[in-house]
Parts: sequence; structure tokens; C-alpha cells
Amino acid sequence: MEEIVALAKSFSDPNRVKIAALLQREEGVCVCEICDTLSLSQPLVSRHLKQMRQVGIVTAEHSGKWMVYSLSDAHKETLSCWKRALESVVPKLPPLVACSSYRGEGR
Repeated sequence: MEEIVALAKSFSDPNRVKIAALLQREEGVCVCEICDTLSLSQPLVSRHLKQMRQVGIVTAEHSGKWMVYSLSDAHKETLSCWKRALESVVPKLPPLVACSSYRGEGR
């Protein structure tokens, strides 16, 4: 039950919902792309990503000097309804503002 409450709290903020939808739409995104695409500050995005990582919604891995964020496969069953709900948010997102430094590193 506590897991479900923690997941629900993660989706209680509109910016975290937008971040999750962006991560669902895109295949691995760096912080600068999230900031630029959603017009959010880097400290705010980092704080949201930290909370989302703590409950297992988001994973992060290094790609060269970059940290790349993706939606996690953890909580697959529990998150399946959230992922379906995110599909309604995806069309409302702006196009990805790609980080030329990150995308230019052999991706």
C-alpha cells in the first residue's frame, strides 16, 4: 500500500506528469532537454527527477558525461495504468528541444 501512495504522490505534481510523459515519448533524455522542452528550471527538474527516481519511476544512466533519464520498468504492473494515462498528455507536449552537445556525442 505504501508503494502505491508513493507512486501517487509522484504523479500529484503537473510538472512530474509532464516529465514522465516526455520520458515516455522520447527514448532517453538529458536534464537540459527536459528543462528546455518544458521551460522549467534545472534545479526544479533535478528535484522532480530525484523524487521520481526514489520511488522507482525513473532510471538514470551515464552516457559519456551525460546523465540520461528514462521511465523505469520497475512497478510495471502498478504503473501500467499511469502509462496509459500519460498517453493523453503526450500530444500536448511541445517538440523536444534537443541538446546539441548531448545529441552530437554519437547517439
